Amino acid sequence: MNAIEAKGLTKQFKERTAVDSLNVSVKKGELFALLGQNGAGKSTTIRMLCGLLAPTAGDAYICGHSVTKEPLLAKQVTNVSPQETAVAAKLSVQENLELIARLYGDDKKTAREKAEKMMDAFHLTDRRKDRAKNLSGGWQRRLSIAMALITEPEVLFLDEPTLGLDVRARRDLWKHIEELKGRITVVLTTHYLEEAAALSDRLMIMDKGRCQAEGTLAEILEKTGKASLEEAFLSLTEEVYE
Repeated sequence: MNAIEAKGLTKQFKERTAVDSLNVSVKKGELFALLGQNGAGKSTTIRMLCGLLAPTAGDAYICGHSVTKEPLLAKQVTNVSPQETAVAAKLSVQENLELIARLYGDDKKTAREKAEKMMDAFHLTDRRKDRAKNLSGGWQRRLSIAMALITEPEVLFLDEPTLGLDVRARRDLWKHIEELKGRITVVLTTHYLEEAAALSDRLMIMDKGRCQAEGTLAEILEKTGKASLEEAFLSLTEEVYE
């Protein structure tokens, strides 16, 4: 069974179709990158898969649970680190982690143990007492991902996890994301093509709400006849003027 199976997934906003009959499968333990320009439908797709937005048509199954018929069961096996860093600014690193664990039903002792484990895994132990608002952007993103992982999801959605970070902070976060591969299923959205090429097992390029290409990097390059992911991406997407 695939971790994610979307069939005919569609979302319309009045006259605009944001996602158009999307079919996608993601294997368990796979890191799957979702690429596209602004307005391509990436974030809308993620929101439907997370159960935050109801599809207009079609359905998606997360670890076998329908997002339309069994949304609570689907949500229980997922978590998301959103594009906007989701941390409580006035709480410390440790307090943020324990808060999420408690919200998901852990008792105080278990929440503390899980927080210790996450702080160790993400090298946050020395910053445990620092308020989140005093952390740099890279450290806040690291904390945000740790907060998503503390609930022990089977599927993790990372929406633009390195957006706005400097080169060193991005590379450091890449290492943490790579360590998740094979352990849990990760769906990554990013505008950084080199990030997708470096991290993903497979990827999908979207344009105007539709899948333009899906597969490994090698398969997409072979399909398009291009030498790089950037060239393939440009050939499959239309130029957009803001």
